[in-house]
Amino acid sequence: MIHFVLLIVCAVAIYLSCEWFVNAVEWLGERLNVGKMAVGTILAAFGTALPESVVTLVAVTTGATDEAKDIGVGAAMGGPLALATVAYGVTGAMLLLKRRKERIAVLAETGMAPTYPEAEDALGSAADMKRLAKDQKWFLPIFIVKVALGLVAFTFKPVLGLLFFAAYAVYFWREIRGGDDGDDEEGPELEPLKFQPKAASPATWAVVAQTLVTLVVIFFASQLFVKQLDAIGPMLGLSAAVTALLLSPIATELPEIMNAVIWVRQGKTKLALANISGAMMIQATVPSGLGLLFTRWHFDAALLWSGLITMAAIVYLLLTMRARKLTPARLAVAAGFYVVFALGLIPILS
Repeated sequence: MIHFVLLIVCAVAIYLSCEWFVNAVEWLGERLNVGKMAVGTILAAFGTALPESVVTLVAVTTGATDEAKDIGVGAAMGGPLALATVAYGVTGAMLLLKRRKERIAVLAETGMAPTYPEAEDALGSAADMKRLAKDQKWFLPIFIVKVALGLVAFTFKPVLGLLFFAAYAVYFWREIRGGDDGDDEEGPELEPLKFQPKAASPATWAVVAQTLVTLVVIFFASQLFVKQLDAIGPMLGLSAAVTALLLSPIATELPEIMNAVIWVRQGKTKLALANISGAMMIQATVPSGLGLLFTRWHFDAALLWSGLITMAAIVYLLLTMRARKLTPARLAVAAGFYVVFALGLIPILS
């Protein structure tokens, strides 16, 4: 029972700290004078992905055996899978829920439902779709190379890990220099900083302090959350392999999912989507580079299956974005790829 209680407490702690974190990181972006989308793709994504990257670093550098180090390889593959499927799916579901509430509110006030079809209203203009697709186009080829390297062995393969760090450096520079891509509208104005709620313009030290404190809480709450899942899995009759491949990736990406939920609730959908795509770029490069440098980077059937499902989900999202038909309902469908992954694991692990 204590594990279930701690699981709920950790989930609440992660949500509340993420709410304070997104509040701080928006002010941090304003202080650093970076574009609004870079707040999601770089600042928020880097902050929430840093704890997982540290865990991967510890696993691949201090593991006593190849099997122990391979835990880091699993994390490097599980993160992008959870983001490309569950995180996008949850965002789509939250958008559907939000629009349903708006529709009910308008109906109650005017007696008439909104004119746009709830499940068919596209997420933004052609420029928005192009901006969203750009991140996926960066991610997909890097991820394909990442998976391909897990299927082959050659002497200088570890050195290629440096190329993944370089790829993220180029992406980072592009996002920081890219501004807002001509987009000046992204929902409501900045809310007052939680640390200084009465200040119209909070002190820089308060912004930095709130960012760092919330990151520390997110890090430790996330790690405790994962440990509770590891304990609860066997209690529910799940094997260690199933817990590691199915539940742990979702748990480690919980901060990104919570950020997306909070930004959707605040009417900042583009920031929510940018946070996920930015976190995916980090997960596709930094942990992969560490894995290549310090492990065999050899994939078994389960890891290969996770890579194929991740690529399928991204291709699906890219096609809908290029056709300008990405809607909340179609975004929610992305979560279905995780269900396919779970079902495909049954014969692999049996």
